[in-house]
Amino acid sequence: MPVFINNEQKEHSIDCVLLENHGESILLVLGCENQELSVLLADDRKIRTLNKQYRGQDRATDVLSFSQNDEEEESKPSYHLMGDVVISAVTAKRQAAEHGLTLEEEIVLLLIHGILHLLGFDHERSNEEACHMKQKTRELFDWIFPNKKPEGSCSLYSD
Repeated sequence: MPVFINNEQKEHSIDCVLLENHGESILLVLGCENQELSVLLADDRKIRTLNKQYRGQDRATDVLSFSQNDEEEESKPSYHLMGDVVISAVTAKRQAAEHGLTLEEEIVLLLIHGILHLLGFDHERSNEEACHMKQKTRELFDWIFPNKKPEGSCSLYSD
């Protein structure tokens, strides 16, 4: 379950080895040990460009997910490419302050959110799915950071 981190942003220092380890742990807990994940740490300008290009929204966002799940694969490689998660470190830093988290904790929270989207979770489909996604996010975040809870109005974690 390799997790590949590409840190293109230069504004914040991020321990990519630790983030890779957290990503692998998340995949393991989710039963995705045969999945491969790519994570891009970007700045707001890059994520805004991607958000506009792929979602038609001309604004920066915190996280984007791009599934690579192709059901028509004939030969199964040892690892299946799950997809790509793009996280804005700049937005994550701002949100971390609002949520009472470290930058690392906020990025892991966004990584969890992105991975869940790759697995088909979608908080925009219905209130029921939004609750289910938040519950799974809490479960995974609490497993990695057992004594830490986001403060305030963290929409990814709280109801």
